[in-house]
Amino acid sequence: MSAMYRLKQCYPKGISISNLHTSSQACAKEHFKMLVLGGGSGGIAMSARMKRRFGADNVAVVEPAENHYYQPIWTLVGAGAKTLASSGRPTASVVPSGVKWVKSRVQEINPDSNTVVTDDGKEISYEYLIVALGIQLHYEKIKGLPEAFDHPNIGSNYSIQTVEKTWIALQNFKEGNAVFTFPNTPVKCAGAPQKIMYLADSYLRKTGKRENAKIIYNTSLPVLFGVKKYADVLWEIVRSRDIQVNHRQNLIEVRADQREAVFENLDNPGETNVVQYELLHVTPPMGPIQVIKSSSLADEAGWLNVDKESLQHKNYPNVFGIGDCTNLPTAKTAAAVAAQTAILDRTISKVLKNQKPDRKYDGYTSCPLVTSYSTVVLAEFDYTGQPLETFPVNQGKESRIMYHMKADLMPHIYWQGLLKGYWGGPGPYRKLLHLGMK
Repeated sequence: MSAMYRLKQCYPKGISISNLHTSSQACAKEHFKMLVLGGGSGGIAMSARMKRRFGADNVAVVEPAENHYYQPIWTLVGAGAKTLASSGRPTASVVPSGVKWVKSRVQEINPDSNTVVTDDGKEISYEYLIVALGIQLHYEKIKGLPEAFDHPNIGSNYSIQTVEKTWIALQNFKEGNAVFTFPNTPVKCAGAPQKIMYLADSYLRKTGKRENAKIIYNTSLPVLFGVKKYADVLWEIVRSRDIQVNHRQNLIEVRADQREAVFENLDNPGETNVVQYELLHVTPPMGPIQVIKSSSLADEAGWLNVDKESLQHKNYPNVFGIGDCTNLPTAKTAAAVAAQTAILDRTISKVLKNQKPDRKYDGYTSCPLVTSYSTVVLAEFDYTGQPLETFPVNQGKESRIMYHMKADLMPHIYWQGLLKGYWGGPGPYRKLLHLGMK
């Protein structure tokens, strides 16, 4: 009886104790019906949706960062077309009103006891959990980094600390090799490493420096882009602009003092190639978040192990995942997150009713491939790598309209639609524009 009394003290009225795993640990200091880990695009969007489903008092989001950034615009920041300030807002302004913001970092996830421990020692219990912790950048896995960023000729659009360095390096370029890299790991927005390359080409042409530049794209991949339709148009662009593409080349070292980048030939391990650079844009190796890797929520590779159609965890039915931290076999983009929010919201609604999820995520993702300061190839595709285009036109061509959508419309949809839980991707509009045929 005394044990039952203590359990009732741990959890507020209205929470069914029978639905929770029990544990010998002490009572959690806080409890929420829905706990969201991560305050990025997926975490904030799902917090907004869960607020409407559970009520603000029953939802909390754990996020240590003071500021929230719309990272897709960093491609344009690195090319001088947008300011870094325009990409960010205070986290306090995007967390849904009434939802508890736990300003801490997640230290442990214990799904067997339905608890999370933060870096300040706080233990939080939950009835349902959404994991939206993103992906980890690993600049340190390249010898010479991150300290090489202290030099003026190197930048990276993937970090708040280094994206403006890309623009400085581009402005300072005089002549020589402009080198752009793609690592031998999964990355978020797989098109971004070459978007900045096309923008650099445009900038150097505009400033009269292109004839003295050799643009080199060294990618670990065996292809230029994973979807053939869009790869074909990108190859046309690469050839017409005299850009050199080298496959299966992985950056392993930066010698900033000598302006040398060292690449390993992945088809012949141990063989290296040293490239002199005047400008170097680094896309860092990336991997799963350590707190997920060290928990029972991870698959063998360390990613959150969720069902690819429902986004429900494969082993813990009260745990769900969204975005870059998951093992979903699709590209890691904000567009993918948007489509996932609608599916996950529906999945949770069914789980709450003890019903089977009835909507399936098809792997939809989008990559607006910026090819100049005024053109975009809007790639949209599904799990199978087949185009899944929203507009009833051929999107496998450079388009000015798509550029303005990328640069001007999408940020508005992000801040006012996705983060507020109202934008679940273009699926409904695609069906309308294609007369129900897609």
